[in-house]
Amino acid sequence: MAAQCCCRKAPGAEAAPARPPPEPPPALDVASASSAQLFRLRHLQLGLELRPEARELAGCLVLELCALRPAPRALVLDAHPALRLHSVSFRRASATSESPCTFAFPAPGSGPPLPAFADAPGAESAGCPLAFRLDPFTDYGSSLTITLPPEVQAHQPFQVILRYTSTDAPAIWWLDPELTYGNAKPFVFTQGHSVCNRSFFPCFDTPAVKCTYSAVVKAPSGVQVLMSATQSAYVEEEGLYHFHMEHPVPAYLVALVAGDLKPADIGPRSRVWAEPCLLPTATSKLSGAVEQWLSAAERLYGPYMWGRYDIVFLPPSFPIVAMENPCLTFIISSILESDEFLVIDVIHEVAHSWFGNAVTNATWEEMWLSEGLATYAQRRITTETYGAAFTCLETAFRLDALHRQMRLLGEDSPVSKLQVKLEPGVNPSHLMNLFTYEKGYCFVYYLSQLCGDPQRFDDFLRAYVEKYKFTSVVAQDLLDSFLSFFPELKEQSVDCRAGLEFERWLNATGPPLAEPDLSQGSSLTRPVEALFQLWTAEPLEQAAASASAIDISKWRTFQTALFLDRLLDGSPLPQEVVMSLSKCYSSLLDSMNTEIRIRWLQIVVRNDYYPDLHRVRRFLENQMSRMYTIPLYEDLCTGALKSFALEVFYQTQGRLHPNLRRTIQQILSQGLGPSAEPSAEPSAEPSAELGGAEADTNPDSPALLLGDEAPSSTISLRDVNVSA
Repeated sequence: MAAQCCCRKAPGAEAAPARPPPEPPPALDVASASSAQLFRLRHLQLGLELRPEARELAGCLVLELCALRPAPRALVLDAHPALRLHSVSFRRASATSESPCTFAFPAPGSGPPLPAFADAPGAESAGCPLAFRLDPFTDYGSSLTITLPPEVQAHQPFQVILRYTSTDAPAIWWLDPELTYGNAKPFVFTQGHSVCNRSFFPCFDTPAVKCTYSAVVKAPSGVQVLMSATQSAYVEEEGLYHFHMEHPVPAYLVALVAGDLKPADIGPRSRVWAEPCLLPTATSKLSGAVEQWLSAAERLYGPYMWGRYDIVFLPPSFPIVAMENPCLTFIISSILESDEFLVIDVIHEVAHSWFGNAVTNATWEEMWLSEGLATYAQRRITTETYGAAFTCLETAFRLDALHRQMRLLGEDSPVSKLQVKLEPGVNPSHLMNLFTYEKGYCFVYYLSQLCGDPQRFDDFLRAYVEKYKFTSVVAQDLLDSFLSFFPELKEQSVDCRAGLEFERWLNATGPPLAEPDLSQGSSLTRPVEALFQLWTAEPLEQAAASASAIDISKWRTFQTALFLDRLLDGSPLPQEVVMSLSKCYSSLLDSMNTEIRIRWLQIVVRNDYYPDLHRVRRFLENQMSRMYTIPLYEDLCTGALKSFALEVFYQTQGRLHPNLRRTIQQILSQGLGPSAEPSAEPSAEPSAELGGAEADTNPDSPALLLGDEAPSSTISLRDVNVSA
């Protein structure tokens, strides 16, 4: 069934000036449906204690709320079975400002932190106990219903205090020291996108609801704590970290990381954080560049509004490539090997500072509003910084991957819509796919072409951000603003052009209705096409001789990756072709970055080329990142190399994160089980392949499955091949 084009503001979004009160569209989660539109969430305060030995987080959450209707009977929040609630209580709050709260941290084993308010000494800080219940809702969360006292009146602020502990939470990733680069200290990070943060703290886990937040964090001695906040401080005599986010953000953008992290300045408002052994590399690759990208983005879309732009490099267990947490981008350390991918990924997260973080999609059904716009902005920044040819090359590479995913899923797949219809209880993380990024980008690019001048379109996007910053929007907000900004286009009814109707862009399945002209990148893409044609020409000896005269070591990474992707698309290849390819390229590719090596090794595996299997073994013995190991294991278990995969896994499993280990075990069991004969065609069930989180997940990463989210039937990642 086609998703409806919703013209209304989603629940909980703060209205822009002069807009009528929003009417909530149908909501997806219990909390969103029954409660989020009944309250205004003013602020949330967190007191957190990290307990790595027990892999436990102890928390105290203080929600500053205001009822929008008289005497609501209950408050319903999103929660998770990983949360154990110790108590829930109520207290009145100041009508003029957030009530200041501090936290006391009991001795280990004595329960979660305790709140203390300046206007309520001693036991009064605990508030009045409230009845609550946790009900199963879906496989990714629970419904927390809190009975409110009758004195809660409309527009009178109050506080709800929740003390809890969280263990085995999908949002919280605990790493033993041996799973870090330095092998010295434990490490923990959170990953909230899309709906995981309900296992970090009870919340309205919807992008429609935004609020400011503050946090106080206690961690083991010598562990550096960072959060996605505009202000941070460490009080040494207390041993506590203090954070404050002054701008309203949705729950999924509250993020924490702690470990053996050291900083280095790379610009006037940017620094990198990394484990000490990685810091010199991270600094050398990004010093000066981030400020250049931020300045380019500001020229296009207006002032950067988050203060600092820092980057933290995480161990290979980070389940995605990068995450745009405000003020503190999370990025996987293994991407440091691949300079061009590093550049694109960081610039994409920079673009999210305007599109996604400042202006957010109000519903996960319209995730393209963040990802499509961020991808467009990313490419405008790269064009301004590195030229149109480079941008066209990267775009061609991504659109190539989009069409690969289209062939896998089929043109009638419902997840290829920009407005996906998400049934209640379906995990929004399953919607992470290239359509969100690349089809969304193509629609935004089409809009830019309608106005005839990219700079005029930049002006529109700047005005759009200024109008809606710190709120959540639906697609109609963007499109109405576009037609208002360009009244001449509205008079021409460009939204109803036959075959290119805006509604068709949003609700038709299949590929983009129009794609950008990439001819400015032909100087970089033409050699790729020529070399691929040589390797598929007859006779082979003559083609190989001509191909060997082309020095791909001088190519950009995206050129080589695009060439190898074309070979992957054609696999299995004739054995004599694979032998000639190995003779020509194998040693050379071995010395290149991980993005190149993974693609060559997939060619080796898909073609059962045994002479190069030692390279596959060496790669898997040294890789702990799921974005590189999963595609290889998928390929190994789909072909004739299942026993080889099992042997390598048994030798390396001790160095893998438990979540990754479980995922690979599932792949191995599906490939090796007596009734699991591999099918020639992978499953096309939409919800299967689309697990992961930018989870930005990220336009480049395959749709990965986080932790226990793996469904019983998965679409093979081997054919998507968009890891980055």
